[in-house]
Amino acid sequence: MPPDPRFAEASMPRDPRFAEASMPSDPRFAEASMPRDPRFQDGSAPQRFADASMPRDPRRPPRRPPVEDPTEVIPTVPAAALEPDHPAEQPIDDLFDDDYDGYDEHDGYQDDYDDGYEGYDEEAYDDHDDEPPADEPPAKKPRKKRKRAFGWIAAVLVLVLLSGGAWFGYQKIFGYADFDGSGQGDALVQVEAGDTTSAIGAKLTDAGVVASSRAFVKAGADNAALSRIQQGYYLMRQHMSGASAVELITAPTARVGKLEIRPYTQFDDIKQPDGKVTPGVFSLLAKASCATMNGTSTCLTTDQLRKAVADADLKTLGVPDWALNDAGKALTKDKRLEGLIAPGVYDVKPGWTATELITDLVKQSADSIQAAGLSQQTTGPGMTPYQTLIIASLIEREAIKPDFGKISRVIYNRLANHTKLQLDSTVNYVLDQPTLLTKKEDRAKAGPYNTYDIAGLPPTPIAVSSPDAIKAALSPTPGDWMFFVKCEKDGHSCFAVTNDDHERNKQLAQKNGAY
Repeated sequence: MPPDPRFAEASMPRDPRFAEASMPSDPRFAEASMPRDPRFQDGSAPQRFADASMPRDPRRPPRRPPVEDPTEVIPTVPAAALEPDHPAEQPIDDLFDDDYDGYDEHDGYQDDYDDGYEGYDEEAYDDHDDEPPADEPPAKKPRKKRKRAFGWIAAVLVLVLLSGGAWFGYQKIFGYADFDGSGQGDALVQVEAGDTTSAIGAKLTDAGVVASSRAFVKAGADNAALSRIQQGYYLMRQHMSGASAVELITAPTARVGKLEIRPYTQFDDIKQPDGKVTPGVFSLLAKASCATMNGTSTCLTTDQLRKAVADADLKTLGVPDWALNDAGKALTKDKRLEGLIAPGVYDVKPGWTATELITDLVKQSADSIQAAGLSQQTTGPGMTPYQTLIIASLIEREAIKPDFGKISRVIYNRLANHTKLQLDSTVNYVLDQPTLLTKKEDRAKAGPYNTYDIAGLPPTPIAVSSPDAIKAALSPTPGDWMFFVKCEKDGHSCFAVTNDDHERNKQLAQKNGAY
């Protein structure tokens, strides 16, 4: 490769700044004008710059000479330039300060100088184990070891935090909180229709019964009775284990406030011929209100319930508008709700007042009666809604379900012909007795409920009517029957159009032992 003509010695013009004759000498570097450092008056060089007189520190690696650039000419610095202007003002190292303008063109020199020490190992220096001289103070603990100690501490803390987080995550996903034992103190929990086991567990957790829903769910995983839990109020204990809670809530005694009202029931109790008593609505309500919570009884008495009915505003209680006026025709004010209660299972919250209990019962019943088809717009043939409800109660007390339609037709036919109904059920309603038979003297007593004495319907319903009885009152079975009598032991009736046929049916009933 031929040489670059640009670097030929003859062709390269010389920089006039470096011409020896044209370059004025800097007075600061004149040997005579520069005072000498008294520390070096004996002509010896300072130890920093002495090569032969200063032993090299074995801990420092030998300096590497700076890499020279063959294309760059570095001017020689006179020895006098290494001496300060004044010993007390300017140390020798300041001459190499980057701020000095005279060395702007030689910035690369320091870079080359620094690059020569790339092999210097600071860690090796810090970890050197040589003992210091006796006349020197003991060396401080190397920072490297302190850093390592702090590193180990930090690592341990991180491991602790990670372990705690992992345990918390495991508990969150797989674990659960749980109490021990059967608990103490009472807690009332309501299970609603459609509640799953998890939903029940959440309610128990909110009430303080169990520590977590998962404890309850896991304890009841293999308990078939838990899947059959019905809606209602359950008296539990606080701080129970999941297993104890499952065992208690599936026990028959756990559910409180259960009220079951069956068709045929009236508000007052019925005295049976054998002396037994069939509880009426008032007695059933009083029993359902009973519970003992934290040592306090929540039981209501029948007298409290009677007074609540007698003193209440019927509209406020939830009685349908179509029944407000006619319900006041009852013999006594405490019987104004007769027939306005629907059969079914109700939940009575322990601790309710008598008015709260009655209000809840009436409002739910009004919805059930309307659901059965009875309303202001839907009634029996030629009847008001309230009259239709009265007919339904008579059907309920006089027959069994297969005969409901025919019994309804007999009532409508007799009303249409202005014939007295002559029903034993209405006579016995006042007497609080069963409806199978009546005595002659009882039938002779005058009264609005004695249908042997008066024509037409009694003033109010006489019992709780089932949806089937209401439907029969709304749509009686077509027929000409005017008479019926219970002629079979299973409760079936025999129907007749004429009185002669009716008498023969009565003889059949006696023969069959129906009465």
